[in-house]
Amino acid sequence: MQDINTVRNVALFGHGKCGKTSLAEALLFTSGKTKRLGKVDDGSSVMDYEPEEINRHLTISSSFHQYSWKKHSVFVTDTPGDDNFLNDTLYASRIADSGIFIVGAVLGVKNQTEKIADFVARRKLPCLIYINKMDRERANFDNTIAEVKEKLPFKPAIVQIPIGAEEKFKGIVDLVTQKAYMFDSGDTGKVKESDIPGDVADIVAQYRESLMEMVAETDDGLIEKFLEEGELEEADLLKGLIEGTKSGAIHPVCVGAALPNKGTETLLNRINDLLPSPAERPTLLGTDPKTKELVERKPLPDEPFSAQVFKTMADPYAGTLTIFRVFSGTLKGDTVFNANKDAAEKVGQLLSLEGKSQNPVDSAGPGMIVAVAKLKGTSTGDTLCDAKAPIVYDALEPMPYVISYAVAPAKKGDEEKLFSSIAKMLDEDPTLKLIREEQTGELLLSGVGQIHIEVTCEKVKRKYGNEMSLSVPKIPYKETIKGKARVQGKHKKQTGGHGQYADSWIEIEPMPRSGGFEFVDKIVGGVIPRQYIPAVEKGVLEAMQKGVLAGYPMVDIRVSLVDGSFHAVDSSEMAFKISGSMAFKKGAQEAKPVLLEPIMNMTIKVTKDNVGDIIGDLNGRRGKVMGMDSDQESKREIISAQAPMAEIQQYAADITSITGGRGTFSVEFSHYEELPAQLADKVIEAAKQENP
Repeated sequence: MQDINTVRNVALFGHGKCGKTSLAEALLFTSGKTKRLGKVDDGSSVMDYEPEEINRHLTISSSFHQYSWKKHSVFVTDTPGDDNFLNDTLYASRIADSGIFIVGAVLGVKNQTEKIADFVARRKLPCLIYINKMDRERANFDNTIAEVKEKLPFKPAIVQIPIGAEEKFKGIVDLVTQKAYMFDSGDTGKVKESDIPGDVADIVAQYRESLMEMVAETDDGLIEKFLEEGELEEADLLKGLIEGTKSGAIHPVCVGAALPNKGTETLLNRINDLLPSPAERPTLLGTDPKTKELVERKPLPDEPFSAQVFKTMADPYAGTLTIFRVFSGTLKGDTVFNANKDAAEKVGQLLSLEGKSQNPVDSAGPGMIVAVAKLKGTSTGDTLCDAKAPIVYDALEPMPYVISYAVAPAKKGDEEKLFSSIAKMLDEDPTLKLIREEQTGELLLSGVGQIHIEVTCEKVKRKYGNEMSLSVPKIPYKETIKGKARVQGKHKKQTGGHGQYADSWIEIEPMPRSGGFEFVDKIVGGVIPRQYIPAVEKGVLEAMQKGVLAGYPMVDIRVSLVDGSFHAVDSSEMAFKISGSMAFKKGAQEAKPVLLEPIMNMTIKVTKDNVGDIIGDLNGRRGKVMGMDSDQESKREIISAQAPMAEIQQYAADITSITGGRGTFSVEFSHYEELPAQLADKVIEAAKQENP
């Protein structure tokens, strides 16, 4: 295990298509870790290697690699930037020591950029900002920096400026060293040091003055020196940059073009210089699983071992691969303790992840991301530690699911196979949820977006050979009554032997909403023998499973058995069950039956600019705004609302459209309400068409 001070654990953040994966490929290639520069568009990337990623030219799942540069070992996590897969990005912000936040110089700050920046800011991760794609048409460094200052929770401190732009982008000026670095021809990523070109000398002076002011403001000693001398020497400037970056007071800005690999060498140097080692991160806090008291762990190699599992990968052939980040101590294999499950786990070969490859390593210390195969009871979020010093780190909360589809096997009879293969995907992806809707009988797969569900279907087919179809789930309507009725259910049937006879009089009336079902025995004088009364209730309950309007279950009804008669020979439990069912069906039709629809609680987070549009849209969905609040940390407005399930099944796509991707929401069931008559007629008609 090398000196921990030369270890870096860095995650790449940014919106989709900003160039995160291209930058990872460039870092690996320039450092000499890979032998060719991988490209996303031609499928040669070592970081995007899943077939679904190659086909879509999109990072779907966080991938991992590591390289060495000037005696530093750097562990790199490439994260997704698409809304459908941001849970991996959220988890990466939990296990990284620092980040590189990438912003494209053409498109600038996108809506997803703001969302991902909130993840980074909430974790207080030290971060470099990398202005990418300076070689593209319409690339504009100054405009991009202005957007970063205005829209992101960062304080950009410009340490590099571009020499030229678009096709004339030929180098950078480092404001700390006051040197120009001109790009090598080709895609080596290397640079040649030279003097600063005369045509940018004045701009360099202005930027350097601003940089010195920003850095000086982070330290009392530096600001005093700057005010006295009007200048900071290179050593002081670098020292202030390092401390300001690690404390989160400033975010140094570097610049380049990842796809053609222009100038990656200078970024490799700044990662080593400015980003913290694991030992420089704050002391870790967890809980003792037995005493529930707070426990501290320093992120050092000689502390007791502790790590957190943040990803699980299911493979039909290799089994389960458990990926974890080491926070403290040194693991050399053998046995670890799962503090969440209170169980020991036998650890086999430790594996370093390098794209789709896994290379054996002898030990793992703080900052390292490693994997082990075939742990028995460990799942995502669990804490692995030394049994003699147990600790549990805060759980990793997955992003809420927001869309559901009914899934069915492409071939009849394959439902159990499909259920089993999807269940394995749940271990890999904590944002998936699989349930069977009791009322409709449908298998519902829930996730964070339509593309998320579609990709899951593709993975299930590729990994387990199970094809499935997706459809919009049926709404689990219910039926109830608004009036009262007193009815008779008389069942009389004569056959060759014993006949069938049962006579039940019932009164039905509505219960309060969510009141359930109540059966009241009001029989006096033995007009119906005691042994037959449960049969009447059973017949009523069976009849309630299929309502009189559209065949939906009936709820919130009180049924009182008030009178009846029996025959000493022909009466039986079956006869009274049929009698109770007949009476209920007749009474329900007379007691003003109505349809009920499920109402959902919604929590919607949007910017102030979108509040009016969201409320207007909710009104059009028969929704009700229940209240509003502000989240100062994320600078979002929180709208609490209720809306019918039928109106918000595709809301994930709609809120993205309304807010340009800025809005998020979560839903959960609240209660049932009466469906308006004009809509009820359509539901009833559709039910008749489906079941004539």
